[in-house]
Amino acid sequence: MDSPDPPAPRAAPKNPTRRPRPRVTGRLILYTALLWIMLRWFEHHQIYAPTRTHDASPEELGRPFEDLTLTTEDGLHLHAWYFPAAGQSPRAQFAALVCHGNGGNISHRLPLASALLDTGIAVLLFDYRGYGRSEGRPDEAGTYIDAQTAWQWLVQRGHPPQAILAVGESLGGAIASHLATQKPVAALILMGAFTSIPDLGSELYPWLPVRSLVRTRYATRDHLTRVHVPVLILHSRQDELVRFHHAEANFAAAHPPKWLRELRGSHNDSLADTEQIRAAVDELIRFLQTTPASRSP
Repeated sequence: MDSPDPPAPRAAPKNPTRRPRPRVTGRLILYTALLWIMLRWFEHHQIYAPTRTHDASPEELGRPFEDLTLTTEDGLHLHAWYFPAAGQSPRAQFAALVCHGNGGNISHRLPLASALLDTGIAVLLFDYRGYGRSEGRPDEAGTYIDAQTAWQWLVQRGHPPQAILAVGESLGGAIASHLATQKPVAALILMGAFTSIPDLGSELYPWLPVRSLVRTRYATRDHLTRVHVPVLILHSRQDELVRFHHAEANFAAAHPPKWLRELRGSHNDSLADTEQIRAAVDELIRFLQTTPASRSP
């Protein structure tokens, strides 16, 4: 009896490595692009929370003021309010350039302006691009340009660079710190300022790889290492958003002379501690009046 023929060997597949279909590849590219756009949108809207509507008027302070339009080097128009020093104040040459936080607009900083004016100095409130009545859309490089535009206006108005106080609140702390590395100022004042966006973001979203994802830096602490003027840091231990250790880290990075003073209240309420703000700023100005001009960029 003949033995059965052995089974024929199976033919090897012509293409052992299957290439992904073009349609699948296209979907992957599309989904990756959409994810990237969503991440950038989320980052932007977590950092910037501008409002266009004014909730208060500068007339409420009962002080003279000027309604201004500043023009940036890239052609945008920024809205600002300038409050000259009262009467014949011996501190009239001093001016506070206020870089506000990430939310609202200058109409929400009138109590802070009032506290600064009470020390006998002038005050300039300005809105970054995309805030209030200012044109454009905010981003890190743009806000740095905006602060330098405000600084230039004060100098043209007659305030000596060595009499300009760069004041930064929260996000504005990074902007004011950067300004102090680029332009000569008398001193730097930080209120509720974080060390950097990656530092803050990793604390607020510990389950996300924030440091690998964010492109925006606002590195206050790094800027401070290059600032060579007196630094006053105001921060509340009750700040639930920007914890007090940010103030301590910023203070450690700053060069002397420097001061760390405590405010009261939560992150958004600490600016209402106008009594402590007024006292601390008054102390700083007295120091500046009795000390030779500090180094500047």
